[in-house]
Amino acid sequence: MSADETDKMAVMARWLREVSAELGVDGSVLDANTVALLALIKEVAHGPSRPGAPMTAFLVGLAAGAASADPAEQAVGVTDRVAAVSKLVARWNATEAGTPVDEA
Repeated sequence: MSADETDKMAVMARWLREVSAELGVDGSVLDANTVALLALIKEVAHGPSRPGAPMTAFLVGLAAGAASADPAEQAVGVTDRVAAVSKLVARWNATEAGTPVDEA
């Protein structure tokens, strides 16, 4: 990672800590899933919908938060939902490309 990217990630981390504190959310849930969420956002942005990418991440978090109030369970819930949406992205991309989709 370049120095510029490292700086951007550090600023992002500081910003997200501030947002978590402001919203009263346990930042450990985000900490446990930041890499996976960024990868999902990239997948969606380069696949189904660039403007839909941040909204997809919001929906993942909303679903995980609605499922449990426990931060540890929310972190696992985000992980599970990221995996599910990532599979959905693959199916979407295959369908759009006219490729048969293996549901396994």
